[in-house]
Amino acid sequence: MKKYIVALFVLGTLIACKDNPVSKKVKETKESVSNTTNAVKEMTKMQDDIKELQESTPLTNEDFKSWLPDQVDGMKRISYKAGQTGMMGIASIEATYANEDKSKKFSFNIIDGAGQMGAAATAGMRMVMTQDFEEEDENGFKRTTTKRGTKAIEEYRTRDNRSKIQLMEGNRFYIDATGTNMDLDETWEAIDELDIDDLG
Repeated sequence: MKKYIVALFVLGTLIACKDNPVSKKVKETKESVSNTTNAVKEMTKMQDDIKELQESTPLTNEDFKSWLPDQVDGMKRISYKAGQTGMMGIASIEATYANEDKSKKFSFNIIDGAGQMGAAATAGMRMVMTQDFEEEDENGFKRTTTKRGTKAIEEYRTRDNRSKIQLMEGNRFYIDATGTNMDLDETWEAIDELDIDDLG
C-alpha cells in the first residue's frame, strides 16, 4: 500500500510540474479536445450562415471603391487593388496607407464571403478562428484573442515592430491587416477606423 501511495505522489508531482513531458502532453491533449469541440460547434453554426451567404450577392469593385477611405489613422492611401480574386468569383479589395515619410504603413486585404466561391473561401478562415492557441519566441508571438466580441488572430514581430491581425467581421468579411512600424493596439485602431459595417 505504501508503495502505491509513493507512486501516486511521484506521478502527481510530475503532472503538477509545468515543464515535464507528462504535464505538457496532458495540456496539449486538453487543448486539442477543446479545439475539436469548438470546430464541431462552429461547423454546425456555419451551415445556415453559409447557405445565406451563398445566396447573397457579392460586392462589386465599385462598391468597394466607393467605401474605401482616403485616410486611415492620419495616414494617406498610397495604393489599392480591387477585384484581384475576381477570376475565382470572389470579391475583394486591398489597400495600403502610409504617413508622409513612409516609415509607418497600414495595409489590408478584405474578402467578401458572399456568393458561392466567397462563402467557400471564408468558411476555412472561420474554422481557423475557432481554435485557441498561443506561441511565442524571441522574435515575437502569435495568438488567438477576442476583441469587441470578435475572435481574431494576432501576430507581432518585435524586431521590426510589425503587427498582423486576421479576423472575420459579421461572419461575412475576412480581414487580413498588417501594420508596419505599428504595434497591435495601433493596428486595431486602424481597423476600427475602416468602418467595415458600412460595407454590407
